[in-house]
Amino acid sequence: PQGSEKAKTFVHGFLKRSMPKMKDEAIQDMLTRKAVVLEHYPKKKTKQKRKKTKGFTAKQRRELRLFEIEPEQQRYAIFLPLHELWKQYIRDLCHGLKPDAQPHMIQSKLLKADLHGAIVTVTKSKCPSYVGITGIILQEFKHVFKIITKEDKLKVVPKLNNVFSLELDGFISYIYGSKFLLRASERSAKKFKLKGTIDL
Repeated sequence: PQGSEKAKTFVHGFLKRSMPKMKDEAIQDMLTRKAVVLEHYPKKKTKQKRKKTKGFTAKQRRELRLFEIEPEQQRYAIFLPLHELWKQYIRDLCHGLKPDAQPHMIQSKLLKADLHGAIVTVTKSKCPSYVGITGIILQEFKHVFKIITKEDKLKVVPKLNNVFSLELDGFISYIYGSKFLLRASERSAKKFKLKGTIDL
């Protein structure tokens, strides 16, 4: 066992080596307290950035023809089950579409709902050739709907300057395409404001 003087000398030398920047007076002051806190400065860990998985660009999607529907698949009967699924989805979303349901509440939910599978009709348009087109929405883009008609024809109908109607369980809703220029994913997060009159 070391004597007290040897212990003091050892501790003083240890502190001097551990903290070379500290003056002797400060070390002596620490020793008089009889409790020494040895500070430890850990090395800062550099955070590794996670690599984000990049999807296809718009150009690559066009080149791969990911969103194109093959001509042999352009048949109205093929997509009728999709329409039945859509009807069930809307009934669940609107809690049954009961007769006493408030129209503005249903309308607000339909504005944010996924319309793939809905049967819509162009009721008004600045281009007369679009009026009367009825079919199932197969694809919704920012500016257009792709609709398959009962005649098995795929129609690309612009949203701008067109009014669409959709009917479900006796409830008819009107979609003003000019105020609907959004992707389906963006539409679900948007807050729509009620307006008294809307022009084409």
